[in-house]
Amino acid sequence: MDRFPLQQKMQTDLEIDLLLEAIYRLSGFDFRQYNRSSISRRINNRMRMDKIPTISHVLEKVIHENGFLEQLLNDFSINVTEMFRNPSFFNAFRQEAVPYLRDYPEIRIWHAGCATGEEVFSMAILLQEEGLMDKAVIYATDMNEQVLEKAKKGVFPINKMQAYTKNYMLAGGHHAFSEYYKTDYQYAYFHPSLLKNIIFAQHNLVTDQSFNEFHVVMCRNVLIYFSSELQNKVHYLFSESLSNNGFLCLGDKETIRFDDIIPKYKEIVGDEKIYQKIE
Repeated sequence: MDRFPLQQKMQTDLEIDLLLEAIYRLSGFDFRQYNRSSISRRINNRMRMDKIPTISHVLEKVIHENGFLEQLLNDFSINVTEMFRNPSFFNAFRQEAVPYLRDYPEIRIWHAGCATGEEVFSMAILLQEEGLMDKAVIYATDMNEQVLEKAKKGVFPINKMQAYTKNYMLAGGHHAFSEYYKTDYQYAYFHPSLLKNIIFAQHNLVTDQSFNEFHVVMCRNVLIYFSSELQNKVHYLFSESLSNNGFLCLGDKETIRFDDIIPKYKEIVGDEKIYQKIE
């Protein structure tokens, strides 16, 4: 029996453990319980781009090379998003959650892991169309401060607008999508009025605590990168952050069915992963 592949895997696992421990100690960002295959892909991608021969050399650069740690943190950040992503979710939210929100004197929404902000602006547009934006505040957070700076600008590539327009219409949009932005030859600039009630802030789901009570918590397609233990921990954070009858909105590949937190929720739209907190 060939023992070398097993030994090599153990060495690789050890190198990754040491790398993630160093990142945590040097930056405070804790990736030790992230999905290991996802982290490995990101490490290997950086090694290919920079022609780094081993993970141990990555560790050495993290410790000794100025700027490399920040570069690796950006690699680890999850920034895959689009406007009105999974349009059926936004349509379901409009139909099922909005009627509850109408009765609130104020509405607080936490969009956790907002990346470059496409879904935050989507929610702002939806709330504006439903006449709720004036009494709503969206707290848009991400661990990556660089992507937050992009999100604050509300500027997106114009070549994506055709796909975003289709998503918007499928999500039950009430107007021409082009009414919400102006363009030049390269970018779409969304109206500053959409930013009025959005607060962008750095927040790390792994290490930071709850910072308010919310009527809606959105965290879509972020938890899939966490281990099951870490997912459970974050679900407790979300539960602590939600008011009674508040809504938890997850991504299409995520669920609470296997988490200890499930008795605290009832399913509102199962296919769209919209849950409501109960007591």
